[in-house]
Amino acid sequence: MVVSVRALQAVALAAALMASAEAQAPAAPPAAAPAKPARVQPPARIADFRAEPASVKPGQSTTLIWATENPNSVTIDPVIGRATPRGSRPITPSATTTYTLTVTGPGNTTLTKEVTVTVAGTTPVAKGAAVEVAKALPRMPDGKADLSGVYDFSAPRGAAPAAGAAPAGGRGGRGGGGAAAGGPELKPGAEKYRVTRGPTDAGPTSNCMPLAGPAAFTVPYQFQIIQSANYVVIFYEYPGTFRIIPTNNAAHPVDPDPTWLGDSIGKWEGDTLVVDTIGFNDRTELSGYKHSEGLHIVERFSRPTYDALQYEATLEDPNVFVKPWTVSRAFAFRPELTKIDEFVCENNPDYSGLFEKKK
Repeated sequence: MVVSVRALQAVALAAALMASAEAQAPAAPPAAAPAKPARVQPPARIADFRAEPASVKPGQSTTLIWATENPNSVTIDPVIGRATPRGSRPITPSATTTYTLTVTGPGNTTLTKEVTVTVAGTTPVAKGAAVEVAKALPRMPDGKADLSGVYDFSAPRGAAPAAGAAPAGGRGGRGGGGAAAGGPELKPGAEKYRVTRGPTDAGPTSNCMPLAGPAAFTVPYQFQIIQSANYVVIFYEYPGTFRIIPTNNAAHPVDPDPTWLGDSIGKWEGDTLVVDTIGFNDRTELSGYKHSEGLHIVERFSRPTYDALQYEATLEDPNVFVKPWTVSRAFAFRPELTKIDEFVCENNPDYSGLFEKKK
């Protein structure tokens, strides 16, 4: 077959035009990435629940031992109540008793496991029967109320709501909340002490700096009180600070060096510990306001029942506020905890980049 030069040129031109058109055609969009599967929370599980020994004589003690995984809540009944995800507890039952470990988990699931402690020669306690446990207010050898223990951020059951201004102040962060009715009132000309947060401010507790006075109790972490004859020490899990409060008739220094938590001295008024604190620096916030080094706080700690700690604080700073104001609240005792956890601000970056708008 004879093909003319003109025909070959036409074929070449058509091929070139097709190649050009294909090159200029928009590329097909990439296939959509498969949707990420929803995170499935692992189920709760009871790994262990036993008594060692399982049989005792009257007056002898045994130890309940338990371990759970992925629980939302853990309780042991009777007697113990709320419990940690894993732990142990010595008990001295007066009669044969069946203990029930109850675990709630994701999706409102509930798991239970029972263990029976046999007390020789006794009639078993009816299952589910109420066991009366005396919870007298603990006292020190000198007769003063013993405030020692770990307390929760949350209020005990049936407690009245917190009164006064929210002490932490500001929005965001772990402690949030602004000044409430009945809280601090600025003096004329003291507007510079009002905290105004911009759109990139992560809040007053985002930098892990110490919190003064009642603000220290507004973050969702436990705190612990250790009491001796001459001192009361308060350890705050967040941000890992502590206060040593002498109760042996100590006096404030005449000119204390300003510090984050101030200089505290305590005295007892009946079963109430009264703590007087001065010598603050001016770097902390209270109810959404800064303050001067003239801040003065009087706190009152009492334990009206075994399960609760009552707290009241009266704050004043004549350089900033018109008059003193008072805040009060209650904290739940956590008998299942023997100490607070370690808290370390290991990764404390500048959060402003999180608020940058993408172009």
